[in-house]
Formats: sequence, C-alpha cells, structure tokens
Amino acid sequence: MAGATAARFSCGRRLGLVSAGVLVCAALGVALGARPAAAQAWVGVPPRSSAPTASSMLAGGKTDPNAQMFVQADEIHYDYTSERVSAVGHVQIHYAGSVLEAERVTYDQRTKRMHAEGNVRLTEADGKVIHADRLELDEHFRDGFVDSLHIETSDKLRMAAVRADVRPGEGEGRLTVFQSGVYTACEPCKDAPQRPPKWQVKAARIIHDENEKTIYFEDARFELFGMPIAYFPYFWTPDPTVKRKTGLLQPHVLTSTYYGVGVQVPFFWNLAPNYDITLAPMITTRQGPLMMGEWRHRLINGAYAIRASGIFQSDRKPFVGTTGDRDFRGAIETKGDFRLSQNWYWGWDASLFTDNSYAPQYKVTKQGTEAISQVYLFGRGANSYFDARAVHFYGLSPLDVQKQLPFLHPIIDYKYKFGYPVFGGELTYNVNLTSLTRQQADYDPVSVAAATTAFSDGKNVCDSADPAAVKTRDNCLLRGIAGTYSRLSAEAQWRRSFVDPFGQIFTPFLSARADLASVSINPDPSTANFIHPGDDSLARAMPAIGLEYRYPFISTHSWGAQTIEPTVQVIARPNEPQIGRFPNEDSQSLLFDDINLLTLNKFSGWDRVEGGGRANVALQYTAHFNNAGYLNALFGQSYHLFGVNSYAVADMANTGLASGLETARSDYVGRVIFQPNKTYTFASRFRFDEQTFATRRLELEGRLNFDRWTTSLTYGRYDAQPEVGILVPREGIMPAASVKLSPNWSMSASALYSIDSSKLNTATFGVGYIDECISLSMLYSTNYGYRGDIVPNRVFLLQISLRTLGGTSFTQQVGGPGNSGGASSFGLF
Repeated sequence: MAGATAARFSCGRRLGLVSAGVLVCAALGVALGARPAAAQAWVGVPPRSSAPTASSMLAGGKTDPNAQMFVQADEIHYDYTSERVSAVGHVQIHYAGSVLEAERVTYDQRTKRMHAEGNVRLTEADGKVIHADRLELDEHFRDGFVDSLHIETSDKLRMAAVRADVRPGEGEGRLTVFQSGVYTACEPCKDAPQRPPKWQVKAARIIHDENEKTIYFEDARFELFGMPIAYFPYFWTPDPTVKRKTGLLQPHVLTSTYYGVGVQVPFFWNLAPNYDITLAPMITTRQGPLMMGEWRHRLINGAYAIRASGIFQSDRKPFVGTTGDRDFRGAIETKGDFRLSQNWYWGWDASLFTDNSYAPQYKVTKQGTEAISQVYLFGRGANSYFDARAVHFYGLSPLDVQKQLPFLHPIIDYKYKFGYPVFGGELTYNVNLTSLTRQQADYDPVSVAAATTAFSDGKNVCDSADPAAVKTRDNCLLRGIAGTYSRLSAEAQWRRSFVDPFGQIFTPFLSARADLASVSINPDPSTANFIHPGDDSLARAMPAIGLEYRYPFISTHSWGAQTIEPTVQVIARPNEPQIGRFPNEDSQSLLFDDINLLTLNKFSGWDRVEGGGRANVALQYTAHFNNAGYLNALFGQSYHLFGVNSYAVADMANTGLASGLETARSDYVGRVIFQPNKTYTFASRFRFDEQTFATRRLELEGRLNFDRWTTSLTYGRYDAQPEVGILVPREGIMPAASVKLSPNWSMSASALYSIDSSKLNTATFGVGYIDECISLSMLYSTNYGYRGDIVPNRVFLLQISLRTLGGTSFTQQVGGPGNSGGASSFGLF
C-alpha cells in the first residue's frame, strides 16, 4: 500500500512494523509530524550501518556523525509492500552544505539503493553543480551511475556525458568514468547555447580519479571553435584542485637559423610541496638535442633555484668566426632570495656560460644583453635604506668586450633621515662605498673621423689594439679605467623652511661632503692622456651653504585656480677639488633639464661633485581647472657666480662639456604639461641655447585616452654632443596605439622611426583575444638593435593558452650574429 497519508507515521511508530524503518526514515527525513503537503523535517544521520546521505557519496563517502539532514518535498510516500520511501515534487535535501534537488527521490530498502530522477541537480559544499536526468546510488553512496550528466564546478569547469559510473577509488576518493564525455572550461554562448564552446575535448571515456587528482582522456579529440584540430589516443591533466602535479607541461615549437626547428616538451616533477625539478629537453633538426633542467626549492625564509643547460652541437658551420664555434655549449644559472627579518633580505644571482653568444642564440636566459651575477644584502626601515652588493657583468652582445666590463666588489649605499627635527629642520645623511676592477680600459670616439678610421685589426682608433692607435683627448674619451678604484663618500644635508606673513618661503640649507679614494690604474701609454696612471690615494671635501626663496602668488576664479611661483636658489661653496684625478665611473650620465634645475648637485653619481658659486632661477605657472584638468609650465636657467665651473672642466669622460651648464649662463630649460581632462595629454620638455635660443633638446608627446583605445605620438630631437661621444644629431618619432575592438579582442602597434638616418629602428604589431577560458596572442616585431648597426631581429610569436589545460607557443626569430633564433618561456628567470 502506498499513499501520501503514510507520511503521518513517525519513524518511531513504524519501527515495530518495518525492521529497516530507521533506514527509510533517515534517508528521506520522515519525522514525527511530517505533513503530506510540503512535508519537511530535521533528522539525525543514521549510524554507519544505515544508509549515508546523497552528498556523502559525492564528497567521497565521508559522513559527519553530528550532521543533520533537512528534507523538503510536496509529498512523501511510503510503499509498505515494496518497502520504498519516496519524496515527490520539488524535492530538496540539505545536508552538510550540499543540496540535492529533483522531482522525485526514492529509497529502496531491499536493494539498498537510492534513485533521483527528473531535473536532478546536486550543489556540493565546494560549489560544484551536477545536473542529470537520472541518478542511482547504493546505500553507501560510493558507487552507482548517472544518466545525461552535466557537471559545473565552482571555477566554471564543465563536464558532460551520456552516462557516468561512480565507484570507490583506492583511497577515500571516488573514481568517476564518463562515457562519451565532453570537457571544457568555456561558458556556453548566451545568444546561442547550442553553439559549440570555444574549445572542448570530446573523448570516448573521461576518467576522474579523485585520489590521484587527475583527469584521464581516452580516444580524445580536441576541438577549437567547433572544428577538430587534434587527436590524442590518450592524455591526462591535473584536475582544477591541483596547484602542483608531476607531468608534462605545454610544448613549444621554435625555429632558428642556428638550429633549424626545435620542439621542447618540459616535464615537471613535483618531488614535494616545497621543491621540484623541471626537465625541458629540446630536440632540434640541425644541432641535435639541447638539455635543460631547473631545480627549485622553497624554504621557511626564502627560496632558491638552479638551472643548467647544454648541447653538443652537430653542425658548427653557422657559428664559424664567432664564440659559438665549439662542440659543447652550455650555461648554469642560479637565483636565491631570503628574508633575514621583517626589513632585511639577502640573496644572489649567478650565471656561468661557455661563451657569450650561447644564451642569445639558444634563448636560454631572460637577462637581456648582459648576464648579471651578484650577491646582495638589502634593508629598509621607516627612515633608512641600506643596499650592499657585489656585481659581475657578463656581456651577451657581440659589441661587448668582456675585459672592459667592471667587477664591483662591493657597492654599498646607506641613507638615513632623522625622524625628529634637528634645529627645527630636516637632517639626512648618505653614505656610498664603491670598489671596482676592470682589466682593460674602455674608450669611445669623439669625432666621426675617429669612429670611421680603421687600423690593421679593422677597428677604429678607440677600439683598436694596434700600437699605432694612440688614444688622445682629440680622438677619444675614457669610459672606464683599467685597474682598481675604491671610493668612500659621505654626505650630510640640513634644511629648514620659514614662511613670513606675506607668504614668502625662505629655506636655508647646509651640506657637507667628504670623499676618500684609493686608485691603482694600470700603466698604459694612452691612459696617461686622460688620467694619471699608477697608485694614488685621494681625498676631497665639499661644504656648501645656500638659500632657496619661493613666493607663490595664488588667485582663484570661477573657472579654477592659478599659481605663479618664482624660485631663486643661491649656493656658495669652494671649487671642486682634484677634477680629473678622481676616476669618473658613475657620473657620466648628465642630462640638464627641468627636473634637476633646482638641485644642489646636478651630477648623477658620486665620482663628481658640483663646485663654485651658483644661482638657479625658475618661474613656474600652474592652473587647475574646475573638473577639467590642469596646466603646468616651468622655465628656468642656472648661473655660475664665482670660482671654477665644474661643468667646464673636462675629466676623463668629458662629463659636463656640451651639457648646457659649461658657460657662465646656462642654456634655458623648461617644460609644458597640459591635461584638460582624462582624455587628452600634451607634454613638452626642452633645452634652448642661452645665446641663440637654438634648440638643443626637444621632446614633444601627445596622448589620447578614450574608453576603448589609446594612442600616443612622441617626437624627439637632440643635438650632437661629440665631446661626450654622441657624434651626430638624433631625431626620431615614435607612434603607438592600442584599441579594444571588443570586450575580448584587442590590438596594438608601435614603431620608432629615426628621422636623421631615415631608418625604422623598431616596429611591433600585436593582436590578442582573452576570455574566461582561452587566450590567443600574436606578436610580430622588428628590432634593429643597438645603434642601428646590427642586422634586424625579426620575431613572430604565436601563443595559445587554455584554462585548466595549459598552453603552447610557436616562435620564429631570425637575426644577425649573436642574436637569438628561438625563444622559450620555461623557468622562473
């Protein structure tokens, strides 16, 4: 007998009539007082000998003895004859964070199985959603089958199958076999749900092993936009819950004029949660196999990695006449970073190569044109900064001469600002220690004739080792000494601002600096023309006192506010001592502009220090418009008042000459920045000759930033400065644009055109697509390299990445000597 009225019997009253009544009642939640309509009850979970819950099966068979189940349905039926209990109509079973929904759920006491049918939907506690037409499970809910299954996980992974069989795994997890399954991470199209997803894997069988956390595919086809493009008899991938798992990584296909076609298939070996190995052999058609491996290890206070690669080249013809003309080529790299405390870190980077062209030709490093090996110690406090490191440079460019690159042993910087006023003002001090060694002096030409005249070895006078190539100040400058140079510098600065009743701002400041140096310069006939060779001990001191005056005039209007602020800075100090005796290694980059106009010392490093009396004058105008951007303009000049002008006296690198500061009245410098709103921006920086007002440097930039696209145009024109090695004028234009064609598609392009040489230096074009499950990108670039005198590198890169499955890339790169013919995205370097 069956009927809705059976719901009026409580579990306790039915125990005497049905021996397994507890199982029936507990499975469906029948309780005292349940009603035929919208029946619902709270019940306790039965003991292990009784049937577990539906969610326990889908959670791997684990049950909580203290959990309760809540069952809600339109009706609850009990069939005495067949010993079945059914919940009918809008059934919802809540248990331990999971919800089972169906039109009908039936528990069969005789077979110990539960049946759910009619729009079955199970939402698990972890967010996974399972849809099915029919679901059948045993009393322990650890095996069974599902018809017309569809699963959606919390991270939007989707699997579907005609039928799925669920069985216990070797451990606590389950083994689910999807027959005629489909796997994808793409959402269905909202406008056309019947359309195939962007990518999917169709397989005769898809097996999800929860113990191994792996998904296996048998007899699988990969489809892209509904088109089958690849067939795999068998492959596997970690399930979405896995962060690290042993297995193959995405392959890479590469082409090169050096090694032909290369195929790289990395293998990741997860040895432990905190260390692993990646092996990435690359098989090439011309040079044979290249082996590459990386070890990574994370410790409590940091991590380190070691990478090694090598190849026995089968064909040395492409490398004849270069450093790559050898049988074996390889490299070892290592990187580490560790925390000593909350504010202190130490670490290292180290590289060792068989030759300087191996890395760029086989693309086994991402360090650019030089490999930097260093050991460092770094610390930062609320008012202090410390950085100490020893650095070795290894040139990877064909233009590098290894003996001319310095070894720093060490370089130390320390800065401190007192957190409280000292004599009412701000007191800071800086310390720098630099020690370096170079084996061979480095020279650069100062005239076109010196740069183009070749000697017996085919090199110009500044690069040639020919004894007849004598370097003098008339044809060369000295970029770096051969020998050892050590310097200790310390500087303290104090400043305090006073504002009078009229709004004038007076800021007196004091500065004191001292330098000690030890120099050992290798004797060389040419070096003596620039700096005194041999051993020497040097010392210098530079005190300074000054006053800065500012008087901002502010006016407000209905349209906004504007400020006119004249600034005058006067500095008194002695002449710079021993100009030219201290080697200039770190102060060769001198750019006089609006940024350093009002600074105490315009030299960029510690090897030079500004001396003599000087006045810096500037006038700044700023207008802020109501909700409409701003306008800022600055114009100024620097005056040498007394003593020796540091910028007019040449050192070994001629720093200061042709800078615009070498005369009593400097060149004019300034800027104009106009941004009326978030869409338009215009900026200009310039330097004009102090006598003729001729343009010495001009930079113009315009930028448009709309909702979906951004474009910019930059123009630059720079005067020749042969005194410091810039032999010809430079003029160029750089357009760039990017557009978001749709929410998923984007496109970008940029170029750098040299007007003075009528040459395209760089050009880049890219197209990309990205959404919730797939990303595609294509990039083409041309780079003519350093100074434009290297044959161009042309790179084509195609990348595809599928969420949950990984990705792959194809790279083709053709370049001149020393430039790469391939690429790889392997590793963390």
